[in-house]
Amino acid sequence: MANAPLLQLSGISLTFGGNPVFDALDLVVQSGDRVALVGRNGSGKSTLLKVMAGLVEPDAGSRIVPTGIRVGYMEQDPDLSGFATLGDYAASALDPDEGYRVQMVAEGLDFAPDQPVETASGGERRRAALAKLLAEAPDLMLLDEPTNHLDINAIRWLEEELSSTRTAFVLISHDRAFLRKLTRATLWIDRGQVRRRESGFDGFEEWRDTIWAEEDEARHKLDRKIKAEARWAVEGISARRKRNQGRVRALAALRAERSSQIRRQGTAALELEAGAASGKLVVEVKGLMKAFGTKPIVTDFSLRVLRGDRVAFVGPNGVGKTTLLRMLTGEVAPDAGTVKLGTMLQIAVFDQTRAQLDLDASLWDNMTNDPQMRVSGQSDQVMVRGVPRHVVGYLKDFLFDENQMRAPVRSLSGGEKARLLLARLMARESNLLILDEPTNDLDVETLDLLQDLLGDYDGTVLLVSHDRDFIDRVASTTIAMEGDGRATVYAGGWTDYQAQRGLAAPSAPEPAPRGKSAEAKPVAAPRATAGKLSFAERHRLEALPGVIEKIEAEIVRLGAAMDAPNLFEKEPVKFRKTAEALAERQRALGAAEAEWMTLEEKASS
Repeated sequence: MANAPLLQLSGISLTFGGNPVFDALDLVVQSGDRVALVGRNGSGKSTLLKVMAGLVEPDAGSRIVPTGIRVGYMEQDPDLSGFATLGDYAASALDPDEGYRVQMVAEGLDFAPDQPVETASGGERRRAALAKLLAEAPDLMLLDEPTNHLDINAIRWLEEELSSTRTAFVLISHDRAFLRKLTRATLWIDRGQVRRRESGFDGFEEWRDTIWAEEDEARHKLDRKIKAEARWAVEGISARRKRNQGRVRALAALRAERSSQIRRQGTAALELEAGAASGKLVVEVKGLMKAFGTKPIVTDFSLRVLRGDRVAFVGPNGVGKTTLLRMLTGEVAPDAGTVKLGTMLQIAVFDQTRAQLDLDASLWDNMTNDPQMRVSGQSDQVMVRGVPRHVVGYLKDFLFDENQMRAPVRSLSGGEKARLLLARLMARESNLLILDEPTNDLDVETLDLLQDLLGDYDGTVLLVSHDRDFIDRVASTTIAMEGDGRATVYAGGWTDYQAQRGLAAPSAPEPAPRGKSAEAKPVAAPRATAGKLSFAERHRLEALPGVIEKIEAEIVRLGAAMDAPNLFEKEPVKFRKTAEALAERQRALGAAEAEWMTLEEKASS
């Protein structure tokens, strides 16, 4: 039945200490809905999905599922205890004669149902959870990061499967291309409030920024009203013997309203600093050969990577992308061929397996026990790009709070673990970044910042990723590993690679990073960045009018102080300090106005 309600949440409230995760939430999911569930890491996306699945009991409110409606939930960390194989788990809710459904899904997702549970990796377990959900074919599917640990072929198969299904679904994902293709509505969680937009993910960021700008304007007006009422309250003491107690109470109410507003979570203060420049040649390989048993990884592969290149490696899971990456840096020896590394290389690695993290140790210990970050004789300091910093202050830059510092790393969400790895990575000076699946679990805002940092990074980047949008935005060269030892070099990102193979028409231009192609072949011209502001630039442009207004008010105040009669003769020190402050504020005003004009011109060009 078209538009029939499948799930209804009414008056849902939930608090895990501190600010509420949700407060008086009302939500209806209907037949045919294809919903993107978005929000910052830690905003409550996975928790809301679990409430919808009936796995988390709210503090207040009700969950209503009509009789006969089946709701299916894909777990990020499924419990496979009691099952011998992944296929046994995936088919556990099916009738015996329906096992063929698991086989059909397993082929598309490229996982082996016969794989013993005890030897399965985390990614294989998650693919089994996804296969279980798809094989059961419920009326409503709740999908939490289904593309994590899928290769691009499996992601595209899942896209086609979800595009053709009549089943409603609510989807959490960091993969922009995946969200844009599949969703028709957007749920946005922000500080305990859930907003719905009857349009897919495409256009979400503009909608979000508009709401934030309106919120900032309303807060600015409230602040001005509080200041005006506070001024009246002070001046009223001398103007009347009795103050208007109603206005005093109103002022208290305004201040209470302002203090009750939950501040937006800031963006992580990511900084990436290149060390001393490497030699012009970073790595050169000729005639590379590598096989494991009868399985070839690369056959007669040659590549030349120069300083500043951004090289992406793509291909199915298990094809050998990480192995090739490790051969390029000298960690794994080839069976044949030569590997020549450049001079003065400072290598920093982001490992997709999170093996660099001790899950049982605290965030504090994971930072201070790192030999490359340890400050001799200081148990609370870490070395950040050559400068000692307190571990708490540094981790706060990555949006961790003090309560998390002594918690074990295994208690963190996937996105928080990724941010902790970035904190370790970015503490080091480097000129060669090895990024193995860096986008898994990161929210859209952090991905934007990481992309901007890589664009400005003066070093070289070697990247393994299944995120097509991220590859398009970062890579200047794509190496496609297609199995049987074939590795082909293409100029540009994912879309360029597809176009060159005749698999897709080139999409609209996207910003491309600096850097040259990694192969001595004609390179597509860099795509223009004019007219496209980064996430940070957009917010700076929105904030600057308020900054300029504040500076102008300070200039007026300082100017009035300078006009005081005989100030120079009576208080020469105060006069000098006021004059210096006025000159400094005038310089700041000029700089802010120039910055606003630059960003405004860039936004409108």
